[in-house]
Amino acid sequence: MSSDAVIKELAVRKAEIEKELELLFKANMKITDWDVPEGDDSEAADIILKIMDKKIQELRADVKAGKYENY
Repeated sequence: MSSDAVIKELAVRKAEIEKELELLFKANMKITDWDVPEGDDSEAADIILKIMDKKIQELRADVKAGKYENY
């Protein structure tokens, strides 16, 4: 698939990808609130974002290492 085709395909799904990421964040906020109702929501949000960011960095490293070239 050419680069232009990939760009066009992902542009169509951009909003869906962003929404799924937001839903993942919100679901984890709710679970944290259920499990620790007295917890600080700002702290929870920060920790969840750090977890998500760490995984994104790991995925970036995997992509750079070629792990997804023939996915």
